[in-house]
Amino acid sequence: MGMGDGAPPRPGPVPGSELPVPILMYHAIAHRPAPSVRALSVSPDAFAEQLALLGERGFTPLTTAALAAAWRGDGRLPERPVLITFDDGYEGVHRYALPALARHGFAATLFVSTGWLRGPYDEGGALDTMLDWDQVRQLAAAGVEIGGHSHTHPQLDRLGDARLRHEAVRCREIVAAELGAAPVSFAYPYGYSTRRVRRAVRAAGFAQSLAVGNGPARRRQGPYALERLTVRRSTEIGEFGRLVDGRSVGRLFAGDRALTKAYAVVRAARRATRAVGGG
Repeated sequence: MGMGDGAPPRPGPVPGSELPVPILMYHAIAHRPAPSVRALSVSPDAFAEQLALLGERGFTPLTTAALAAAWRGDGRLPERPVLITFDDGYEGVHRYALPALARHGFAATLFVSTGWLRGPYDEGGALDTMLDWDQVRQLAAAGVEIGGHSHTHPQLDRLGDARLRHEAVRCREIVAAELGAAPVSFAYPYGYSTRRVRRAVRAAGFAQSLAVGNGPARRRQGPYALERLTVRRSTEIGEFGRLVDGRSVGRLFAGDRALTKAYAVVRAARRATRAVGGG
């Protein structure tokens, strides 16, 4: 059939529907982080330089919720989308990252472990100075999306069903109570998830979740297994530029991927052993 015989035209590809999107994963932003988080921290100066590069190259930062909504809908995205995400809830996100984001008018998502933040729900275990709830509210008021990152930051795939549900539900309940709106996005602690974990996070009310993977996010990964790219203290600006441009990503994270695959085998074996032993 031709275009002139009354038949409707076939729909073409939707712009952005299959576009790989870099989702950057940050942790602490600090001059002198605790030794336990130093490797995964970024200095305030380096963070500012990285944001400047994104601006110069025409990237448009989105929240996690905005990306997921686009991919659930018509798939339309800005020409160069990028996500800036922070895990855990370190105090430097408010002190250093928020002013830098504001200077550029950039969106971001913060995933909080509610049992690590300073305040009435603090259960200990935090690795460095954390945000308090007034600071989280200020971040939310400035347009930062606040997502969930479990309550006490455990390895979710190693929990029993009841504890797994508690970690996801308790986190969402606390954020909703403190901010007046329930979070819709989640990030898995340590980046690990299984089908059972993803089902539990979805059942808790989260609409999308982020893993690690150290690759760009793609629509076909599904809303509960979107991959991210780790930004470290050792990430130099040239490497960062290649990261967001999608160049040499496999080479940059080759060691990480091999280690992740090996550890996944170990974790699966442990789960199987516990299942056989009834643990």
